[in-house]
Amino acid sequence: MASIDAILNTIDANLPASTKRLFDLLSIPSVSTDPAYTQHCLRAANWLADELKGLGYSAEVRETPGHPIVVGHARAKRKDAPHVLFYGHYDVQPADPLELWRSDPFAPRLADGKDGKEIVARGASDDKGQLMTFVEACRAFEANGGLPCSVTFLFEGEEETGSPSLPDFLAAHKAELSEPAIALVCDTGMWNASTPAITVMLRGLAQEEVIITGPSHDLHSGMFGGPVLNPIHVLAKIVADLHDAEGKVTLPGFYAGVPELPEDIAEQWRNLEFDERAFLAGLGLTHVGGEAGRGVIEQIWARPTCDVNGIVGGYTGKGSKTVLPAQASAKFSFRLVGSQDPKAVMESFRAFVRERLPADAKAEFISHGASGALQLPFGSEALSRARRALAEEWGKDAALVGCGGSIPIVGAFKRDLGMDALMIGFALEDDRIHSPNEKYSYTSFHKGTRSWARVLDALAG
Repeated sequence: MASIDAILNTIDANLPASTKRLFDLLSIPSVSTDPAYTQHCLRAANWLADELKGLGYSAEVRETPGHPIVVGHARAKRKDAPHVLFYGHYDVQPADPLELWRSDPFAPRLADGKDGKEIVARGASDDKGQLMTFVEACRAFEANGGLPCSVTFLFEGEEETGSPSLPDFLAAHKAELSEPAIALVCDTGMWNASTPAITVMLRGLAQEEVIITGPSHDLHSGMFGGPVLNPIHVLAKIVADLHDAEGKVTLPGFYAGVPELPEDIAEQWRNLEFDERAFLAGLGLTHVGGEAGRGVIEQIWARPTCDVNGIVGGYTGKGSKTVLPAQASAKFSFRLVGSQDPKAVMESFRAFVRERLPADAKAEFISHGASGALQLPFGSEALSRARRALAEEWGKDAALVGCGGSIPIVGAFKRDLGMDALMIGFALEDDRIHSPNEKYSYTSFHKGTRSWARVLDALAG
């Protein structure tokens, strides 16, 4: 096995050729949401399969009810080498509005940016540039004797449309895809242009809709207001009762399974130089809301929430209408952390609402889905090795960060394959993903490739 220095030297020497290959992939308009681009999605899948075959790996383009999934396998020569699954997606968002692009979105180019050279094209950052950092790292290993880890490749073509074909695909190929010990996901980003990051926490999500019904039909507020139940008043009282004066959620049992941050992680987050004032100013705000005594980062990454996402009742058109409505409704979302049980949260919420219904009020509940939070154990050996590898490449410790939202594929790996995921990506906050003039830092592409080489080497021990 060649030294890691030899691998890195190969990556450096091959950067122009690696860039050309990335440009070839970026030139394929693999827009998954528009049927007019179906053949281009197939072309991107075939292109990736051919690249893997060119490295000596087995690779197939597997059909799904939607766009195809590419599955590849590469075996390390060492029999006891660890086995990883690498995930990326080749589909991209539509380039519209085209008039806002400074150049053809599917004619990739290098441009000057504030952090150096940038690769400009649709999909440059999300996710083709990220995906190719890993493929190019594997290429460098093959030029120097072979991979240190066995790798299963999984490239899908429907991530931008919610991955509708993926759950059934994972179920149908569970035996084949469950062999790796851990997944590597590249669809995330850096903390900043010089600080790598590993996403270790994803909040879960439970969504509920409530419809409160009172009288049998809308009424004249002058003729009936006062003695007749108003569903909007009932709903408003329920919403107000959901939080106490300190911003904590009042649902019984809501905080069961919510852990406090380990002190070393809390200290690391305090040292990230996150500017809360600037964050709030960008939103037109000046004060941190939510739980008293909890900062912005902690609340977004590591604390559960209850939010009203929409509320409707009575007349909402222009002007006034003195109506006493028969119904009022609201949509709620609960972001979950730790081992919070989504089902228990939803049951507690429904009981909470029912307990506050006055006589003659009825409540109907509509669930819009629920999934638990995900967290890579802070004591994970794979996490420790990956973090050391990134520090060697970037000259500073990788930030262990959370994500306020969810990444469905990571949940699917955990739920369907029993597999944790290392989420390591090299996108930057200003990459304009999904927007005109999407870009990917050339440094991210180059050092991202070197980073994956170091991570694979570190995981192999």
